[in-house]
Amino acid sequence: MVLLHICCAPCATACVERLREDGYKVTGYFYNPNIQPLEEYEKRYREVIKLSELMVFELHAGNYDSLRWFEEIKGLEDEPEGGRRCEVCYRLRLEETAALAKKLGIGQFTTTLSVSPHKCFDKIRLIGEKLAQSYKLVFLPYDFKKKDGFKRSVELSRKYNLYRQNYCGCVFSKD
Repeated sequence: MVLLHICCAPCATACVERLREDGYKVTGYFYNPNIQPLEEYEKRYREVIKLSELMVFELHAGNYDSLRWFEEIKGLEDEPEGGRRCEVCYRLRLEETAALAKKLGIGQFTTTLSVSPHKCFDKIRLIGEKLAQSYKLVFLPYDFKKKDGFKRSVELSRKYNLYRQNYCGCVFSKD
């Protein structure tokens, strides 16, 4: 069993598929207070629900707390995409995932974030491993973009007719 942090339905497709191929039962967790505006967040959440029904996996969702996200990244608004602001965002979302995994008694967690060619796997892995130590869990270091993971996510998104957004989610990545 693994708790998979899900940033969006398109990214989750290939990740769920790969984890299952590797023998894991997947439980999903949609926690993304970074997504702006609220309408975009709701649209992405609906697509994740749709995907959980199509691919048949249990889904949990965290609270939409954009104020917390803005507090966490305060002072980092001018950072470039992929910089320190993104690291803070990864940590926030992965920490909530680790906390839920612990609460649910799931000993392992990972994230769909690494399927994106725009996300640095090494940063994600280091954050995940540090949180795993703190919570006494295992972070599964999947770089889902490997083995054509991103390409597969595009294929599966088309197959399932999923909404595919054109920005990460935060107001700073929308430009």
